[in-house]
Amino acid sequence: MILINNYLLALLCCVYCCICWGSWANTQKMVAAKKWSFELFYWDLTIGLFLTAALAAVTLGSMGSEGRTFFDDLAVMDWPSIRYSLAGGIVWNFGNIFLTAAIAVAGMSVGFPIGGGLAWIGGIAFNYLLITLSGQVYPGNPMLLWAGVIIIILAILICGKVYGNLSTAKASTPKKGIWLAIVAGLAIMFFYGLVVKSIAPQYLTGGTGSLSPYTAVFFFAVGILISTPVFNIFAMRHPVQGERVTMKDYFAGGARTHLTGVLGGFIWMSGMVISFMGAGAANPAISYALSNAAPVVAMIWGVFVWKEFKGAPAGTGKWITAMFLLFVAGLVCITMSN
Repeated sequence: MILINNYLLALLCCVYCCICWGSWANTQKMVAAKKWSFELFYWDLTIGLFLTAALAAVTLGSMGSEGRTFFDDLAVMDWPSIRYSLAGGIVWNFGNIFLTAAIAVAGMSVGFPIGGGLAWIGGIAFNYLLITLSGQVYPGNPMLLWAGVIIIILAILICGKVYGNLSTAKASTPKKGIWLAIVAGLAIMFFYGLVVKSIAPQYLTGGTGSLSPYTAVFFFAVGILISTPVFNIFAMRHPVQGERVTMKDYFAGGARTHLTGVLGGFIWMSGMVISFMGAGAANPAISYALSNAAPVVAMIWGVFVWKEFKGAPAGTGKWITAMFLLFVAGLVCITMSN
């Protein structure tokens, strides 16, 4: 398989992942403009996620000279390791359904800073604990790491205030979008650590399983694939906005609409693959922290491209600027902590 062992290249992998994880929701916004609900979009997103993970496993995971190939890994894999990876996919999928709903209700520049921000700080803590509980010492400066976490928490609180002001100005309630994002963040924070647990320790600090990174990501995608019918059918029957949709509506969609959703899955999963390609050189806490700086990217898309705060009360721009600067400051502290 192909892995990145150089720290600077590993950081670039994390930056690529961050851009992907902060940008995939643009495809949702694109189809939403065509009155295509997020529930219908989610089927295509899942297809894109799984196909990308499978393609990476049989190409990047089967090339190069490091470790076992993907197919060799399948021959010696064990159920406990697979279980962790599948659980990571199911947990992420549960949270991402809520995040996608939050984006549909409140927009990228609110759903991501709150949902993604909570997942960010929670995941950092979870991956930090995985390292310490495995008997290993965190290879960095914990003071800077936790300082970055505190700064990000302040940014999330500001985001809640900004959305509250915007919703009041539009005579609507902010509660639904905020609560959907909170549930999303509380679930997503655990997925990365679960996948890490499935990986063999020679590939990744904190790993306790036997899988290679590409095999772990593949079974993570399998977890998403098998859980989407459960989660998404429930979402279709209990829509957060608009009317119920059915599979008949899904199959009535055009090819371009479906391919846009698949593209969204490719964007997100390619970030996941590249992140784990370099996660061994950048420890999991740092790798997760940098990759999950996605709220910063999503805010740029939401504020400057989709104009989600257009018509907001006077003074909102200052709060948005403060929120953005705090997210960046938190990211800098986390990066310097390694």
